[in-house]
Amino acid sequence: MRNRLKKLQAAFAGEFDGHIIVNEINMLYLTSFLGAAVMLVPKEGESTLYVYGVNYEAARIDAKNCRIEQVKRGEKAFKKLAEQIKDLKLKKLCFDAMSFQIHQKLKKALKRNISLKGKSQFIWSLRKIKDGEELKKMRKAAELTVEGMQRAYEVAKRGTKEIEVAAEIEYAMRKYGSYGVAFDTIVASGPHSAYPHGGCGERKLTKGDLVVIDIGATYKSYRSDLTRTIAVGKPTAKQKKIHDVVKEAQEAAFQKISDGTKASEPDACARTLIEDAGHGDYFVHGLGHGVGLEVHEQPVLNSTSKDVLRTGNVVTDEPGVYIVGFGGVRIEDTVLVREGKAERLTKGPYVLEI
Repeated sequence: MRNRLKKLQAAFAGEFDGHIIVNEINMLYLTSFLGAAVMLVPKEGESTLYVYGVNYEAARIDAKNCRIEQVKRGEKAFKKLAEQIKDLKLKKLCFDAMSFQIHQKLKKALKRNISLKGKSQFIWSLRKIKDGEELKKMRKAAELTVEGMQRAYEVAKRGTKEIEVAAEIEYAMRKYGSYGVAFDTIVASGPHSAYPHGGCGERKLTKGDLVVIDIGATYKSYRSDLTRTIAVGKPTAKQKKIHDVVKEAQEAAFQKISDGTKASEPDACARTLIEDAGHGDYFVHGLGHGVGLEVHEQPVLNSTSKDVLRTGNVVTDEPGVYIVGFGGVRIEDTVLVREGKAERLTKGPYVLEI
């Protein structure tokens, strides 16, 4: 944590006197504590985490490498922040994320001409590259997610409700150590499988269905993301062909994921294969996204992305084909970018028929 704060200070110090952190996930990243109101990181010296009374004692124990300032009943966190900014004589500040209303309140509280600019890239330049501590947690999250998918293979049978399959998946992940789900579990069967975010409801799995199962576990705040598609009963020739195409596209994109590669290139590789197979109009989203403390982070892997992949990025590789009236197929893994060949953190079979 100390190194993260030092790196952040070094990143903005040439341009700003201090950095205000408002996003709670960014504060978690910097301090290991979730539940603070706001944080001030000066370009030199100790950072301050402002915490309301309800979370103060927990912050005193759990927060790392910062001073804890209690916001007592009747006090306002941004007013206390403004007072410290004045005491430190900071004149040029940036912030990671701030609503217009909070921005105006802070400007008013400062009561003087202070430069205040949004600069989220400083924190994202750090969060995109996972360190060893983060990767250890992400590997565990991936292992737990694979346990959940294994349970899905066991229970996703004809006559079982989508929500029943989801319950078994989530129980299995919790049983083996997950702190919770990384996002709402998707078990989308039959017509629902043709929707990329098909959700999970009371529909019973029916013979002939395609079922898209998209799940993720959380371990010590870090997340994983995994999708497989199965058929209920013996798959048709068309179902098998589309599944094969999506798997081929996923593998081709995986081979392109490497340090220094433009994030748009793996997307283009997968998209070309799907287009050549005649399904280009049905690949309706980008190839992938970053994963970490949140399930959707930077970098972004799509056709318009300006990102360049770097060693330590953790991203998803998830092409899909979605045909309304027929069904959908998506195959996804969480992938670590390295020099040379990437590494799949999520492992397991890609079988259509179970």
